Amino acid sequence: MKKKLLIVISALFLLLLGACSTSTNSNSSESDVKGDGEETGSTGKQEVVFWHAMSGELEKLLNDIVADFNKSQDNIEVKPIFQGTYEESLTKFNSVAGTDDAPTIMQVFEVGTKYMIDSGKIQPVQKFIDEDNYDTSQWEENISNYYTVDGEQYSMPFNSSTPILIYNKDAFKEAGLDPEKAPMTYSELKEAAKKLTKKEGGETTRYGFSILNYGWFFEEMLAEQGGHYVDNENGRKGNAEKATFNDEKGLKVFNLISEMYKEGTYYNVGQNWDDMRAAFQSGKIAMYLDSSAGIKAMVDNSDFEVGASYLPIPDDSEREGVIIGGASIWMSSGIDEEKQKAAWEFMKYLTTPEVQAEWHVKSGYFAINPAAYEQDIVKEEWEKYPQLKVTVDQLAETKKSTATQGALISVFPESRQKVVTAMENLYQGMDPKEALDQAAEETNRALEVANKKQGN
Repeated sequence: MKKKLLIVISALFLLLLGACSTSTNSNSSESDVKGDGEETGSTGKQEVVFWHAMSGELEKLLNDIVADFNKSQDNIEVKPIFQGTYEESLTKFNSVAGTDDAPTIMQVFEVGTKYMIDSGKIQPVQKFIDEDNYDTSQWEENISNYYTVDGEQYSMPFNSSTPILIYNKDAFKEAGLDPEKAPMTYSELKEAAKKLTKKEGGETTRYGFSILNYGWFFEEMLAEQGGHYVDNENGRKGNAEKATFNDEKGLKVFNLISEMYKEGTYYNVGQNWDDMRAAFQSGKIAMYLDSSAGIKAMVDNSDFEVGASYLPIPDDSEREGVIIGGASIWMSSGIDEEKQKAAWEFMKYLTTPEVQAEWHVKSGYFAINPAAYEQDIVKEEWEKYPQLKVTVDQLAETKKSTATQGALISVFPESRQKVVTAMENLYQGMDPKEALDQAAEETNRALEVANKKQGN
């Protein structure tokens, strides 16, 4: 009897130990997912929790790069954790910023730059650049400029893209247009769109041109003319107080869309990226604006020859260049400095020519370090996809200015939506000036509220 009792007690004791162990592991896992955590288990390595918004094939590629870094040394373990869309991850960061659950580093889209700075919960990477005497001139200046404010580098550029004109070369040949000569001005664009538009039985079967109803494209077409989105030099010389995108330069963009839509050469593709790309691949549209990061997939998935060219500009304008889109990597403040130093080592690894070359050819994003373009794998890829080089050339030829540096406002996502509404109002027949002024007024109200919250 005593023997049986001893067996039961021993079994209960083992079960209790197992439960404690499971509970501990569960809490550890939850802490790892939520934020920074401690050093990685028994390995003794410094843990760097990396929140990101890359999904699908991009997440797999990012995980591979991280795994290569982790294998390259014995002191640091980077843990990449997908946190949803840019907007979703920013909301999550806002809830944990300044606490032990904050990630060591985090990927944030470009229009979140001012928000991150104002949060007071980030450590500008300039600190480590200075301590390390790190030469940032090896970075593409037209990319790093976006994340530089008053001479201070706040974050490290990562996945960067710009808009590009994509067109159907076969449709150009059919319409009697030179497939190697895309339209470079608004008048050339309108003329080409007329020739490319096809009608059958009173129904339009192919439209000449389209732009996704997305504020980013409007911002780019404005900057291409040297236009500012907001006052105070695009918010770069002080907090922006007023929208300026409804000036003569912004109106040229809206007039172009309105006129082409009324002429029947412009297709309202809506707000969905997949719908826009599907319309091009099916032959519904012959020219459209897309992200440079999407060009390779478009070439691979189209049944016709695809061309790429620079953004068209108004006939009376000088070409200024494009603004960087995409995202950068930010470092949290208030965390152990050793973790920050470990994160900085990983950031430096990401910007090496070899890593950037792989990132460029496999993702379609620009290389932060232009030396990557001299790598053999890039040269070979450009032979197969000359369209990629067009996107790089457009960026390289961009003039440095506060227009092409991009606007700096904390309410950017909200303002973008106002511009989208204004674009959609054009299709309902609203006067371009009225539509643009309305978006500017609503942006002004949002800026006023944001500045009051910041005590400005």
